[in-house]
Amino acid sequence: MKLAPHLHRLGNDIVASYLVDTDEGITLVDAGLPGHWHDLERELESLGKTHADIRGLILTHGDGDHIGFAERLRREHGVPVYVHAADAHRAQTGEKPKTPMGPMKLTPTLGFFAYGLRKNALRTTYVKEVVEVHDGDVLDLPGSPVIVGMPGHSPGSIAVHVPIADAVFVGDGLTTRHVLTGHEGLQPAPFTDDPAEASASLDRIAGLKASWVLPGHGAPWHGSPGDVPSAVRAA
Repeated sequence: MKLAPHLHRLGNDIVASYLVDTDEGITLVDAGLPGHWHDLERELESLGKTHADIRGLILTHGDGDHIGFAERLRREHGVPVYVHAADAHRAQTGEKPKTPMGPMKLTPTLGFFAYGLRKNALRTTYVKEVVEVHDGDVLDLPGSPVIVGMPGHSPGSIAVHVPIADAVFVGDGLTTRHVLTGHEGLQPAPFTDDPAEASASLDRIAGLKASWVLPGHGAPWHGSPGDVPSAVRAA
């Protein structure tokens, strides 16, 4: 799904990942669920591109619903997978602390887990090899993505700022659709390791120049990152 010049979304409001298309090639941000492989192939075909045009995949963090097709892309097509050093072990093993589920409603919760089953969430393969990144890194990938540390949801959660796409990708640093309640709008994401730290990290994106704030769950948000921290905290 094309959102803007250079900017495409894979998946939907339940689970999403993103594609940045430039003259130098493609950068992916997150890999959704394993079944999103077919979404990726359809989007590449619509662009007249192939897997060979993908120069790298950046994970906003190491949770299973963000690494879905990452290992397949790395193994079959040699695409490097980038993740913050503090989440490398999580992306490679799936090990993470248990967090309270918090508020939930039956229908959206069932919908989230049913969608995961349809997209082969139970067949997630963790990433065998990763390239570790750190806060402030500017990666040698199409769009020159900038890594912005946003610890809280996980120790190595990041935002990815891509100026050519006029976008900042925030993973689970926030959400615009709570997967367990169905509530829409800017708000904290569930399953967060350290909610207080996640809230403080929102200030890290406030000064970025972008018109799109793109979460891993929920609708793309069109507006200034400077408006995000207060809106999320108010929710």
